[in-house]
Amino acid sequence: MELLLLLLLMILGAPARSLPLLPFHPRDVLPALPHGIAWPTLNRLHNAVDLLPEFVAAVSSPSDRNLSSWKGACFYKNEAWLEFTEPKEANSSGGGILYIKTSNAHSWTCMDLYIFATPYRVTWDYYFIGRTHTMEIKEWQEGELDYVKDKGISVFLMKAGMLGTLMALWDVLPIFSNTGWGQDANIEFLKRHMKTKFVERPQSLSNFSTDDIQSGDFLALSKIRGRWGGFETLEKWVTGAYAGHTAFALRDEQGKLWVGESGHENKEGQEIIAVLTWDDWWKQQLADDANPHIVVLPLSSAMREKFNLTAAWEYARSMDGKPYGYHNMIFSWIDTPVDNYPPQLDSNLVASVLTVWTRLQPEYAANMWNEALNKRLDTQGLDLPGVMREAEHRGIPFEELLAIPEKDDWIYSDGKSTSCVAFVLQMYKEAGLFGELASSIQVTEFTIRDAYMLSFFEKNSSRLPKWCNAHDDPPLPFCQILGTYRMELPDYNTLVPYASMDERCPSVPPDYYRPSGC
Repeated sequence: MELLLLLLLMILGAPARSLPLLPFHPRDVLPALPHGIAWPTLNRLHNAVDLLPEFVAAVSSPSDRNLSSWKGACFYKNEAWLEFTEPKEANSSGGGILYIKTSNAHSWTCMDLYIFATPYRVTWDYYFIGRTHTMEIKEWQEGELDYVKDKGISVFLMKAGMLGTLMALWDVLPIFSNTGWGQDANIEFLKRHMKTKFVERPQSLSNFSTDDIQSGDFLALSKIRGRWGGFETLEKWVTGAYAGHTAFALRDEQGKLWVGESGHENKEGQEIIAVLTWDDWWKQQLADDANPHIVVLPLSSAMREKFNLTAAWEYARSMDGKPYGYHNMIFSWIDTPVDNYPPQLDSNLVASVLTVWTRLQPEYAANMWNEALNKRLDTQGLDLPGVMREAEHRGIPFEELLAIPEKDDWIYSDGKSTSCVAFVLQMYKEAGLFGELASSIQVTEFTIRDAYMLSFFEKNSSRLPKWCNAHDDPPLPFCQILGTYRMELPDYNTLVPYASMDERCPSVPPDYYRPSGC
């Protein structure tokens, strides 16, 4: 028992200098302890952030032997350098040998896990012996040698080590599970990383009347289980939004209620833009096993007077059936070179992730970022390495390229690109809600959080429908029509539009500070 208490004290916060040097570290032996002790302790130590590799070095071939060095999770002293090898064949650029020298391990049982990346390749390795390790690159790909000579090979450390990474996966993978366990995992993740409250409501389905839902009303949705629930949870975490999907209401000439939505899944499993009758859309929400939570954000009386229904319908019908706006989805989130990333995540890691996906699914990569990056450079047809070479040639760091604002009038290979929230806000633009500012605002730069912060919605609670807060005490400033838990929308209805808004806004969790005028 004394040994167990000593282990737990060391794990839970005893200063390192007060502990004797041991042949093992307590974290390394946790799996050998009883399940009831090991797993809760591991879960306390590791979470989803531990899945994010930390950029520690860009390794090149320094002529003065000024080696790249850093402190690892296991080995506290690490050095690396790169030697280029001569071409073995004609028309070859040769290869290289990456040297990694590890020393000063904190225990005999630990190991460090690394990812090595350039825009042309990604590989990984792990080290549990203190010595000089080597990794051979037999031949550089076209353009890679020049890149490595200039920028080096990026080295990322999995700070949690092998065991911690597995434990972090244990924290993240369940959020995609379409089970009660998966729902609990999503709730716990958002509580831990965003301080979301999740207060239960007396009943999940409100007794509401669609007669009170009018043209232009904003629909905000939040799913908390299954594939889309897991995706929305991660999207909320990086953007600071407390909703994961959006749509809007429109009434036709006969007064029939419809819903416009970008991200509707059709019978072929494709994500498209669709205009559906309310009845069809509502049936899908009730049948959705992702447990959607839905609120209606009614437009204010001033906005209703400005709302041009004919123009709104014309725009909605022109977009009906077009593909979902994947092209600009990630760029609405990234507004700054460094201040939109959760801890451990940065543009180096983003570049490596893009590289991995480009290698695994080139068509997906073209849809998600290649075309958008080409737009930012005013080029056509460049793949990711080509984009990076061109940006480097122009003196544009990759992190600044990612932060260049999207333009609403950009035309992609499949037409104009609008994500779920851009579709809503572009309709608002066409309907006249942005007024004279419309030409100076790029709604494809808005996140869902940016959208529900707009001061477009009803502030006078006495004007909300009578059923609006019948099941919510204290009252909400909007109308929740579905959901087990009260939906939170911090800073709702507080932001007056201004020119070039939301083009340079940080979004660092968990506080998501947003300076005025960004």
